[in-house]
Amino acid sequence: MPVRLFDDNDVRTRIDAGTAVRAMRTAILAHHEGTVQAPPRVRADLGGGHLVITAGQLREQELFGFRAYDTLVGAEQLVAVWNTRTGELTALVRGAELGARRTGAIGAVAVEVAACPGPVRVGIVGAGAQAWTQLWAMLAVREVEEVVIAARRPERAEAFAHRAADELGVRARAARTAEDAVRDRDVVIVATNSAVPVLDAAWIAPGAHVNTIGPKTASRHELPAALAHRASVVITDSPAQAASYPEPLIFAADRMVDLGAVLAGAVRVRTEPDQITVFGSVGLAGTEVALAATLVRRPPRPSSAVVTE
Repeated sequence: MPVRLFDDNDVRTRIDAGTAVRAMRTAILAHHEGTVQAPPRVRADLGGGHLVITAGQLREQELFGFRAYDTLVGAEQLVAVWNTRTGELTALVRGAELGARRTGAIGAVAVEVAACPGPVRVGIVGAGAQAWTQLWAMLAVREVEEVVIAARRPERAEAFAHRAADELGVRARAARTAEDAVRDRDVVIVATNSAVPVLDAAWIAPGAHVNTIGPKTASRHELPAALAHRASVVITDSPAQAASYPEPLIFAADRMVDLGAVLAGAVRVRTEPDQITVFGSVGLAGTEVALAATLVRRPPRPSSAVVTE
């Protein structure tokens, strides 16, 4: 049978936040239980940039595959999925939307298990696609009372706030400063490309949970190192990936807790409500394959589900 080809529009129309979060929750637990093989990403030096490959096998779902993206020219990303029993290539997904929604859904799982219970007030620094999918997915696990957004370009924060109100139905406003966005928030999302800290550790309220999506190495980090020390628990979705960076992260390796262990109940995150928790997103391999598989299982749309070009 022909390989099914999906694009960004298919991902947007077929994968809702609940579907994405359920797929990530299942994959993260399976990785903790040892049925998902998820090695660190591989980077091929192309001169002036890299071709990056993340690969994984989901044994219980009889699937394996990879995601490929570049740091050379910003080319289209590709996710490929095979069936391990038949060896058949079942799907190809092109574009950036799948990866962003995968990351957002993993971030939502971190909020689900680490943030204090109940409705949350959210502060976001960054107004790009990664910030958007973090909020989009979070609504599948928590009631959001208010969102405050800060960005390097104020007009982008304004546009993000209007979009959040219109498309997600949440009360949202743009902030003039990052401090205004994150002070006294229950959940803080930091999703930037900044090589220097975009906030001060003192701005984070006791009891808050922080998701950091952007740079987090010793020489390039969007969070201040002081926050890494102030946090009671630092969680990551892939300890193996965190340990494979060419330089150390700002989080001490021996302090990082596997998100799968937290989700499984093997590790308790909070013992006191005032503790600060941090989730450092590094990208659990194989989760792109798990999310792409949901496209295959959903009924095809007549117009673009199967391509035979």
